[in-house]
Amino acid sequence: MIKRSFLYRYSLQMVLVAGTGLTLLSSCKKNEYLNPQATTLITDVDAFSTAERIQAQVNGIYFRLKAGDFLGSFCFVASEARAGDFISTNLNAAAAATTYQLLTVTTTEEVQEIWEDGYQAINAANVFIDGMNNGGTAVVGDALSSNYIAEARLVRAVAYYYLLQLYAQPYANGAGSRPGLPLRLTGNNNSGSYDLKRSTVKETYDQILEDLNFAEQNLPDNYSSALLNTTRAHKNTAIALKTKVYLSMQDYPNVILEANKIVSAAAPFTSAQRVAHALNPSVLTVFNPPYTTTESIFSMPFSSNDAPGSSLGSYFLPGTGDGGSPASNGAGNLNLNPNGLPADPSWTAADDRRQFLLQGTRTGRLWLTKFKQASPYLDFVPVVRYSEVLLSLSEAIARTSGGVDDRAVALLAAVRNRSDKTTNYTSSSFADNAALISAIIKERHIEFLGEGIRNADIMRLQLDIPAKPAHSVPAASPSSPNYIFPIPSDELLLNKLIENN
Repeated sequence: MIKRSFLYRYSLQMVLVAGTGLTLLSSCKKNEYLNPQATTLITDVDAFSTAERIQAQVNGIYFRLKAGDFLGSFCFVASEARAGDFISTNLNAAAAATTYQLLTVTTTEEVQEIWEDGYQAINAANVFIDGMNNGGTAVVGDALSSNYIAEARLVRAVAYYYLLQLYAQPYANGAGSRPGLPLRLTGNNNSGSYDLKRSTVKETYDQILEDLNFAEQNLPDNYSSALLNTTRAHKNTAIALKTKVYLSMQDYPNVILEANKIVSAAAPFTSAQRVAHALNPSVLTVFNPPYTTTESIFSMPFSSNDAPGSSLGSYFLPGTGDGGSPASNGAGNLNLNPNGLPADPSWTAADDRRQFLLQGTRTGRLWLTKFKQASPYLDFVPVVRYSEVLLSLSEAIARTSGGVDDRAVALLAAVRNRSDKTTNYTSSSFADNAALISAIIKERHIEFLGEGIRNADIMRLQLDIPAKPAHSVPAASPSSPNYIFPIPSDELLLNKLIENN
């Protein structure tokens, strides 16, 4: 595997014009950086000279976010490998086996590359914002410029949020006082000094929220198609993302404040504002083409000519020798722990979400088929769904009410009953507040299996990362050195002000 230059992740010496669509760029996962085509590159001065070039760069910022080693797949793969629901089938080091065993060090590939691609997305957003402030606004006008900058700031916020979930202690550990991330807020398009100390976790979250608040104020209400409403940021996207961020901070009053902007007071829970969000009647349809249901608030889109390389399906699906089809022939790197969540009696046999589980025809292993296509990469990757907003609101209400709140139960029931018509939650179903909260956390575990959310829930609640008996991997407590990823060796080498702690 060819390693791209570390310096490049902070240095965009040429600006890549992404075309007029969100999914038109295609290239080899590594060689896109090493062998650019001269006909698609222009200087950073000219990149902001026309409205068309500026629009193309907006598309390019989203493209950075969905890189294969970031939200395209591997950030979520690494999160799931840590969280205990999967077994590393062959302990393949190229498929997050080191992360699975909680043995990551500063030189581990996923530690390096998730960080690199995350900061590539951040720098692309920063370079764009700088360019708009230095001349681009005059080309497209104040209103459209604010819209575009809001999109860039939302992308930057998302990148910082996901990096925090792996490389920093949770907010609850010291009320955000622990080391967070280097906050790079201006673009680097030339080689030079990259020295920058880590901001605190709180400071990093504050910047994320500042970006999302700006985005909410300046993004459009909606777009002209369901595809754009799913893959391009609008006001409800920023609001939904803020519920995710505030939940990670255990700031439950603000989760409620934000979620109530897009969730009706009573069932059936919907958003009548701007984009009409609601639970899709079938959770199975959410993960089928065209991936643009009313539940799909923000997703990373892919097509046969726009793939970052590795896909979630390639990691989670079996090969044809164990039940995979020729169209969904996976590498079988991560199979589900049959003694874990699938064995939980509260996840009933009548639940439609069990249709995402496939038992291997040869090995008997359990595989996750939520993402159905290994190659070419066609599955959209959800970043936030309406079901997550509902369950976050349910949990926030439960944690602030102190009792068994009727609305919290109704929100939980909406998600459960969508997939499991045999479980009918009412307030009398729960003996106390603790029982209700436990059921909400379990519902999140089931609903978002394979979507990279379980690790973030473990972290924010300061739970142990579960042991993995299949390979004698012990649990990691919040005080364990391996509870979070280390800062990558390249960063430590070139950034003299950063420390690994």
